[in-house]
Amino acid sequence: MSTLIRSRTARLAWGGLAVAVTAVLLLVTALANSASAHGSIVDPASRNYGCWQRWGSDFQNPNMAVEDPMCWQAWQADPNAMWNWNGLYRDGAGGNHQAAVPDGQLCSGGRTQSPRYNALDAVGAWRPSPILNNFRVRLLDHASHGADYIRVYVTKQGFNPLTQPLGWGNLELVGQIGNTPASQWTQEATGVSIQVAGSAPGRTGRHIIYTIWQASHMDQSYYLCSDVLFGGPDPTPSPPTTTPPTTPPATTPPPTQPPAGACAASYRVVSQWTGGFQAEVQVTAGNGPIRGWTVGWTLPSGQQVASSWNTNLTVSGSSVTARNVAYNGSLGAGASATFGLLGSGTPGSVPTLTCTATT
Repeated sequence: MSTLIRSRTARLAWGGLAVAVTAVLLLVTALANSASAHGSIVDPASRNYGCWQRWGSDFQNPNMAVEDPMCWQAWQADPNAMWNWNGLYRDGAGGNHQAAVPDGQLCSGGRTQSPRYNALDAVGAWRPSPILNNFRVRLLDHASHGADYIRVYVTKQGFNPLTQPLGWGNLELVGQIGNTPASQWTQEATGVSIQVAGSAPGRTGRHIIYTIWQASHMDQSYYLCSDVLFGGPDPTPSPPTTTPPTTPPATTPPPTQPPAGACAASYRVVSQWTGGFQAEVQVTAGNGPIRGWTVGWTLPSGQQVASSWNTNLTVSGSSVTARNVAYNGSLGAGASATFGLLGSGTPGSVPTLTCTATT
């Protein structure tokens, strides 16, 4: 009898394992089919494709916050924006793209599928791809939709993507193709691809290439931002990762241990360069746990915040208010959380911080 019971138990166990394996395979197949449904600009990489390409296999690496802060804030906001790098589209725009996509929301396609792609609109130092003034963008189409048209725009000289949100008035059309069925595209291992030539004479430094791909299978429009660096020195470069700043970074002394139910904050400049800097703020709980925190300070004259991560940061005039996000507000006694920011201007004197805790 015991042998029969063991045999039956084993069959049930194997049966349950088979069902679980089948479920996993079905899920993997569904995800694979979903992932192969659409496309994006892969060269120069669109924002979310570039973040997926650089960090998809290492997206929990804390070094991303310093090495690639705009990708870091996008991963923290919604990882699905990167896993679904080929799904940034809107249905039913009817060719009236400016009505469908407001200024300041061009890189998220008008916050399509909100909030999945919202973080792609964040203003800051997205990692750029070096590019020539005569260039080509390469669009990978996993589903072989083809195109009614593809239009390629570049920001006008004088636009600063480090400090300005992207609007339609900032763009100039520099290349396009008309109706092109997928059968005329280049066959790839997964789908098809096509290159569209663009010419942007007179551009130097950081810019955004903005591509609108109107797919042929239905009224489906893709809105894709690629950050680029045209030839010559970058007038507002990204923070250096190996060369130390020429002047010692500013910092506040480590905060003394605050009492229970309170918090303290310290500020340090991680690196600085001509026209900008990167700073880090450490928030420390007092002798008791807290559920949230708010840090405030006043910006020195001529200084602006370009972007931030690990915080919900707002600026009103010269007043900065930084609040915790969902994953770093709850701190045990003596525990710390850190958030960062990129600023324009010179760091100057270290600001005086206030810290208010929620218990």
